[in-house]
Amino acid sequence: MEEKKKEEGVSDHNKSESGPGPLWKTLKSNPSGCPVPHSTQTELKSDGCVGQFGFDDAHLDPRNMMPAPNQRPHVDQQKPLPTEREKSSIPKFDDEKNSKWVYPSQQMFYNALKRKGKGEDVSEDDISGVVHVHNTMNERTWISLLEWEDFHSSTCARPKLISFRGRPDELSPKARLLTFFGLRPLPFDRHDWIIDRCGTKKVRYIIDYYYDEKRSNKGVDAIDLDVRPALDSFESFKDRIWMALWGKK
Repeated sequence: MEEKKKEEGVSDHNKSESGPGPLWKTLKSNPSGCPVPHSTQTELKSDGCVGQFGFDDAHLDPRNMMPAPNQRPHVDQQKPLPTEREKSSIPKFDDEKNSKWVYPSQQMFYNALKRKGKGEDVSEDDISGVVHVHNTMNERTWISLLEWEDFHSSTCARPKLISFRGRPDELSPKARLLTFFGLRPLPFDRHDWIIDRCGTKKVRYIIDYYYDEKRSNKGVDAIDLDVRPALDSFESFKDRIWMALWGKK
């Protein structure tokens, strides 16, 4: 995730996000990497398939499995793209500093798409919308995650994100069951986020991202998130039961 945050509304991007245009095709054909549906992989993410990008593990940041940022214009680029990066609202686990994760710039997104051979139908004019969707989804993911962490607010008021990884080709058990019984379509992306609960423990969260075709005119609001703690401990199991029965704290 080094990622970024945009607070503006989605109306400026709704046209390209809401249908089969180049932006949405990019989002659906480039699943995951960064914290959220993002489905557009950025240079910041390798989806764990580092071999296909020509990187080995020694060249990847273990916190996000991404290569170093590349802000140089691509050889095929026709227009300049912004290189500014914005801070997210997501606290970064860094032991000492109270820093936040930083989102990739439009230039970094464009370079990542080109590097992966996924940007044929995406022009420089589309990248602003792609970045907007990516950042918005990561912010929504963190808000949803904090609803779960509120169960533990008495022991940790400010959890922090340690690392994340896109796993678009690995269905979670829940997604597999929902799809098998026809209750949901296949998610277009999956992330695993690991948070630090104020030094008391590390907790893994699973996030499945779904696209609702019936709400395709709603822009990013057509994307549904399923955020929950992984069943790695009895405590996470209890949290899931509590949320299912009584909802948020």
